[in-house]
Amino acid sequence: MATTPTRLSKQARREQLLDTAAAIVRARGADGLTLVTLAEEAGVSRPIAYDHFATRPGLLLALHRRLDERHRAAITRALRDSAPGAGEVARVISTAYFACATDMPELGAVSAALKGNPEMEAIQHELTDSYADLMATALLPHSGLAPQALRLRCVGLLGAA
Repeated sequence: MATTPTRLSKQARREQLLDTAAAIVRARGADGLTLVTLAEEAGVSRPIAYDHFATRPGLLLALHRRLDERHRAAITRALRDSAPGAGEVARVISTAYFACATDMPELGAVSAALKGNPEMEAIQHELTDSYADLMATALLPHSGLAPQALRLRCVGLLGAA
């Protein structure tokens, strides 16, 4: 059991709990993550874990969102730091997108644990839209396609991925 400061702001405590949750999933898989194991590993009482996430699906959804935000930020940084050119932009997007599988294996595990969850289905649509927009925006200056046609191709690439 890790020892943690007893007085953290609500947001700092949530971040600490999500860090701990990611570590649990990385070490034991998504099946090893419950609100009870989270509380034990984070060194907090069970009511604190329940206060932040209410249910296991709530915890998994919060963790999924956080991991996805980090993944999207990595893609955005990679695009910002890349040389211009359609080939380079496409390479940066695909490299950063697939690096997720090796850099954040817990994202796939959490996604799998949430299969069939109606809230997750809505989030998946939201994330697909967001990634398609990110990709289309980066590729548009290098494409002769109309913006909507390019975006549809990006959605297709995400579906294939």
